[in-house]
Amino acid sequence: MLVVIHGYIKTMEEQDYPDGYLRIDHGKIVAVGDMAECDVQALRENQEVQVIDAGGNLVMPGIIEAHCHMGITEEKKGMEGDDCNENVNSVTPHLRAIDAINPMDDAFHDAIKAGITSAMIGPGSSNVVGGQFAFLKTHGRCIDQMIVKAPAAMKVAFGENPKVNYSGQNVSPVTRMAIAAQLREELTKAREYQRRIGENPETVPDFRYECWLPVLNGEIPLKAHVHRADDILTAVRIAKEFGLRMTLDHCSEGHLVIEELQEAGFPAIVGPDMASRNKIEVGNMAFKTAGELSKNGILTAVTTDHPVSKIQFLPICAGLAVKEGMSMEDGFRAITINAAKICGVEDKVGSLAAGKDGDVAIFNGNPMEVFTRTLCTVINGKIAYYDEESDLLW
Repeated sequence: MLVVIHGYIKTMEEQDYPDGYLRIDHGKIVAVGDMAECDVQALRENQEVQVIDAGGNLVMPGIIEAHCHMGITEEKKGMEGDDCNENVNSVTPHLRAIDAINPMDDAFHDAIKAGITSAMIGPGSSNVVGGQFAFLKTHGRCIDQMIVKAPAAMKVAFGENPKVNYSGQNVSPVTRMAIAAQLREELTKAREYQRRIGENPETVPDFRYECWLPVLNGEIPLKAHVHRADDILTAVRIAKEFGLRMTLDHCSEGHLVIEELQEAGFPAIVGPDMASRNKIEVGNMAFKTAGELSKNGILTAVTTDHPVSKIQFLPICAGLAVKEGMSMEDGFRAITINAAKICGVEDKVGSLAAGKDGDVAIFNGNPMEVFTRTLCTVINGKIAYYDEESDLLW
């Protein structure tokens, strides 16, 4: 059992506790409340309880990265460690990120040290359909033991990346029209497969289309790589045509089509605004976008798109969004509960509440400020990172 005492408990639920405690047992949060309800003497006498005295420091849910390529595009390994894009076939829905993510990538340690306890990880955007994302905890050596949800989304991409990748191969797509057409064709074939399976359950499963069933059944969303406003709206058009859930990832020009996004009702994962504007379609990329979307009622998270910008700077990205107009509370939500909701895992992570996973980050200040240090990161009720100078452990 792990108990955190005397922390400023920011739950991301309805109530915070300026002097609170948090109890975790068998990897799950079992109690959150005010220190007046906590028997400190009993904790001192119980040798089976590990106690962290937060000393008034901020205790909050583990931070969540809602879109990245950590471990599938490894740092320092070049082509040998890059498994992000199977860029010889523009439609590859049957690929699974879990078969390529290397948890030995240094980025996982950087994430943990920054208080990031879980991440949505998957293929890149070179293909019209890239494959299946997975939502993972950031601590571990075996992917199968780190999985929270897999598959968690189906990656699709619009705009420059598929165009550029296939323009030199003398095959489609080389236009935005072809990107949309290929996705529609694929979804039509998948829907026909769904119909055949429904009419005859004895139909031999087709590995190429079986992976679409969770998408068509509304269990997981399309994860749409979109920067430019027209690409955003093309993605919305197709998702509406097929009645699908979808997240708008990057959404760089989302602030230019706010009314349309309000009507569409899809959430946005904004970023990587810390990266350079190295493509035409990201010319309007700015930290103000996240705030504009959240202020207008669009469920919004912030992303680093690691390794496009480094994952450990995720809370700083949220801070820069706050600097450019997002409210402080929405900044916290963009890297915790909003990210969890968008990734479809809010029943497990994203806030501090009884029944949820014991993922906790302790900071000596606001993590969105550059001088703030991570004092301790807890994942599934176990300490994954601890600043030895913090002197928090009894």
